[in-house]
Amino acid sequence: MGLFDRDRGDAKTEEQRAEEPLRPEEMEQRPPRDERQRDDPEGEYQWHTGHQRPHGEEDAVEFVEVHKAFGRNKILRGLNMGIPDNKISMILGPSGTGKSVCIKHMVGLLYPDDGDVLVHGESVPNMPDDDLFEMRKKFGVLFQDGALFGSMNLYDNVCFPLRQHTDKSEDEIGEIVNRRLREVGLEGAADKMPNELSGGMRKRAGFARALVLDPDIVLFDEPDSGLDPVRTALLCELIQEIHEENGGAYVVITHDIMSAKRVAEYIAVLWKGRIVESGPAEELFNSDNQFVRQFLSGASRGPLGME
Repeated sequence: MGLFDRDRGDAKTEEQRAEEPLRPEEMEQRPPRDERQRDDPEGEYQWHTGHQRPHGEEDAVEFVEVHKAFGRNKILRGLNMGIPDNKISMILGPSGTGKSVCIKHMVGLLYPDDGDVLVHGESVPNMPDDDLFEMRKKFGVLFQDGALFGSMNLYDNVCFPLRQHTDKSEDEIGEIVNRRLREVGLEGAADKMPNELSGGMRKRAGFARALVLDPDIVLFDEPDSGLDPVRTALLCELIQEIHEENGGAYVVITHDIMSAKRVAEYIAVLWKGRIVESGPAEELFNSDNQFVRQFLSGASRGPLGME
C-alpha cells in the first residue's frame, strides 16, 4: 500500500471522513473543556492541539512562542514550530495565515515582537549584523515568480549570488552555474532573457540560483503559484530529485494539497498564527483532527469556513 493509499476495506473518502461528527477518541486529544475555556474563552483555538509528532531529526529551524503583528493585525500568535533537517517539509494552511511571514523570520527580514527564532540552535533576532549576514548564506530562496533580474540573462542571474558573496574566479563560477543549470534542465537556455522564459522555466532558473551557494536550507515560497498542474508535478519531481542528491532542509510554503502529497516528508499545518498539528506526512494525512482532516482533503464542511 502506498504512502497515502487507504486500506481498500475502508470505503469512506477523505471528504466523508472530514464531515464525520467528532468521535470520543478525538475529544481526548484536546484539553478538558474548562481548561480550554480559561485559556481560549472564545474557542478560537479549539482544534489547535499543537501536537508535534516525532520526526527523528534535529531541528534546522525552530520557532519558540513567536508573536508578530502589523499594527492591530496579529499574524503569528504564539507560534511553536520545528523544521527538521534533511527532510522536505511543508508549511500548509489557509491563505493569509502567516506562512510567508514565517520565511521572512527565518532569514531575519522580520523579527518577532516576542519569542525567538533559532537556526541551527542560534537565535536570529539576537545575531549581530555580521553574523546575520553569514547566517543568510546558509539559505537559498525560491521566490513565487522566480524573482529574476529582468536586465540580466539567465546565466548572469544564476551567477549573481556567487559574484556577490564569494571570491571565486569566473571559471569556478561558470562550472558551478552550468552544473546547476543542467540539474534543473536549463543548460541550453543560459543566454535567454527572463522575458523569453515560460513561467516554469523562470521557476527552475530561480531554483538553480537558490542552489549555487550549496545552502543548508532551501526555502520555497509557493513554488506552484502560477503553474499548471503538469508543470507543478514536474517541479515537485525536480525538488525531490535535487533534495535526494544534496540533502539539507527544504521548506515549502504552499496551500496546494497535491504538491504536499507528492513531495512532503514532514507537514506543519498553520492556522490563525499557530500550529494545529505537525509531524510526518503519512501521519498528518491520517490525522483524526477535524481541521487537519478537512484541510488536507479539501472538504467543504468542517471547522474552516469562508471567514
